[in-house]
Amino acid sequence: MQTIWMTACYLAALARQRFRVLARDSQAGALSLEWIVIAAVLFIAATAAGVVFSNAVRSESAKLP
Repeated sequence: MQTIWMTACYLAALARQRFRVLARDSQAGALSLEWIVIAAVLFIAATAAGVVFSNAVRSESAKLP
């Protein structure tokens, strides 16, 4: 009898958990467009800075004897 009770409690808890997930706001964990744009701008700026610094190091290293 205890096995049946444990199984019923587990299934009830699982159903309750899934219901809470469905009832919660679906946009709670989603990235907003603003954060995606900010991440893209930061990535582009970091890439541009890397290219500029790389070119500056190459040009200065060419001047070394």
